[in-house]
Amino acid sequence: MYTITRELDQLNAPALLVAMEGWVNAGEVGTETASRIAAAGEQVATFDPDLLFDYRAARPEIEFVEGSLQSVRWPELTLSLVSGERDLLVLHGKEPDFRWRRLSAEVADLAQRIGVVQVVSLGGVPAAVPHTRPVRLLTTASKPDLIPDDEQLPVGELRVPGAALNIIEHAAVDSGIPAVGFWAQIPHYVVGTYYPGVIALTERVARHLGVDLPLGDLVDRAADQRRELDETVAAKPEALEYLQRLEQIATDQQTLPSGEEIAAEVERFLREAGPFDE
Repeated sequence: MYTITRELDQLNAPALLVAMEGWVNAGEVGTETASRIAAAGEQVATFDPDLLFDYRAARPEIEFVEGSLQSVRWPELTLSLVSGERDLLVLHGKEPDFRWRRLSAEVADLAQRIGVVQVVSLGGVPAAVPHTRPVRLLTTASKPDLIPDDEQLPVGELRVPGAALNIIEHAAVDSGIPAVGFWAQIPHYVVGTYYPGVIALTERVARHLGVDLPLGDLVDRAADQRRELDETVAAKPEALEYLQRLEQIATDQQTLPSGEEIAAEVERFLREAGPFDE
């Protein structure tokens, strides 16, 4: 399903980061984090879009110049290599429509052959959290000892619709590669990229893997976004009241919610519209 464009041998303790557009990518935080990390490296493999995508759902982007069709950009899923203190492989792009099981098996086989020592899934979930508080991360792990003792895993059982990156992670674990996942809780009323969430994921990945991942312009973008959200809320009394309720909830929650509570929040906010559409 893929074509490797350069040799992937003699890698230094490589970790595979996985993020995809679509499900469990609230605030676009998973794919934005992955894209920024990948930008420091080079593309080393591409996946055949004809095998993975429904072009009616993920239509190619075409460009016209003075009425003449000049180019076609197909939906992509790519693998990039970032070399540094340790090597990072970044699998990112659109979530495939087809052949998840075959894709996950081939990615797990490739990861095993090139010596990947850990898989890290990145994403975001909508939550009843205010933009005025630091971003909280939910952590998942194939084994509890993969994360620090002071970091809490969700309690209880959680059943939600799966994403392609979950299936890839599952295949990797079945092949003997340990895996963790970092999922930023994103204010459900935010539309577009949520930069504080990107910062939180970037810093968490850097700390977990022991690598340096520069934030670049993320701090300035997050500050600008915070001002815009503050101005939007201040202009609408009902939005300000709702935000204050979310802040009180955040204050009352001293621990991460259980799996059942997370599922209930996700289901509720998928059903209900926020108080300020913009």
